[in-house]
Amino acid sequence: MRIRTTTDQDLGVFVDTMHLAFGRFPETPTEEGGLWWSALEMDRALLAETDDGQPVGTAAAYSFELTLPGEVIVPAAGVTAVGVVPSHRRRGVLSAMKRHQLAELRERGEFLSVLLASEALIYRRFGYGPATYTRRLTVPRRRAALAEPRGRTAGPDTGSVEVLRRERCGDLLEEIYDRYRRTQPGALSRPNRWWARSAGQPPVSRAPRYVAVHRDADGVPDGYASYSLDDSRNLTVDETIATDDAAVSALTRFVLGHDIVTDVVFRHHAPGHPLRWQLADFRAGQVSEETDWLWVRLLDVPRALTARGWFTDGEIVLDVTDPFLGEHGRHLLTVRDGKAECTPTDREPDLSMDIGDLGSVYLGGTAPSTLVRAGHVRAHRPGAAVLADALFGTDRPPHCLHWF
Repeated sequence: MRIRTTTDQDLGVFVDTMHLAFGRFPETPTEEGGLWWSALEMDRALLAETDDGQPVGTAAAYSFELTLPGEVIVPAAGVTAVGVVPSHRRRGVLSAMKRHQLAELRERGEFLSVLLASEALIYRRFGYGPATYTRRLTVPRRRAALAEPRGRTAGPDTGSVEVLRRERCGDLLEEIYDRYRRTQPGALSRPNRWWARSAGQPPVSRAPRYVAVHRDADGVPDGYASYSLDDSRNLTVDETIATDDAAVSALTRFVLGHDIVTDVVFRHHAPGHPLRWQLADFRAGQVSEETDWLWVRLLDVPRALTARGWFTDGEIVLDVTDPFLGEHGRHLLTVRDGKAECTPTDREPDLSMDIGDLGSVYLGGTAPSTLVRAGHVRAHRPGAAVLADALFGTDRPPHCLHWF
């Protein structure tokens, strides 16, 4: 078996092999794109082939930017399209592709990788850990009244909301999303090729949608909510994107006040979102389908830890093993004034963990103490988990909306 990087001429073979691995059939391409795989970067894709040239596995990566705590923006490889055709599973093809891919990412100088896991058991083996979470929130229209704010420090929203069709506002959505993702920890960039090729889920795709666009008091667009209404009169919000809480509240009020609606369903409700507290009836918001979303894999621990912003001073010794790559390191993490230094050390560790668990706590969406209690992470002294919680804690929970 050999593993090779593909070219543009391999697109058809790659797509056919990938769909065979998932038991699906490729959709028919359209002139304007619209297929989720139309944004693939073929110089970042891999084909596994048998000795006689038969393609049996695929893996690819997108070139994204990821926003870290502290509004730090770094390159991130978005791993996707990973699969092995059924006739060649359990022969080491997947492990070989992953080793090859991780080596390539390091050669490119990338220090972290992210993915959306189709199966949780698969990607823990390769050093990924769940790092952001999302959930669905359903609010019955008849119980959607909002309470009067009592602790508001600013005046009422003086902006406006305009409803547009998706096909009329693609450039506007792209611009608003880009401003939003630069301040939201855990958010990924949506490169222009995604919007141009309509590659992804709504509103990136050109599927029929209405878009409520919020403008501030000066008429500057600063938020949107993409939504659709089905035959059962359920209004489903694909995503609500805004650069401040006033715009979020205005857009939420708009969709909750829509006429001829039974339920309003928010597909991506972020941890820590204030909506349930804004409802007059706290129990009106029903949470369901809570799930992991973005998984993180660190490829260079010192670079990763010194890249993100920090909010508490202190120092801690982390003993980190990487079973898949057969690596091990002990790191002294010292944080002062929002910046970190990470150096090798022989000091006794405060915490021992594997690389996937470090990926889970990296963005601040998973508390180290939770993993200690779960038996994933070992605390070597009293207070180590509490210290780690304080150090890895963030000013706002990480959240990722982008599907890839």
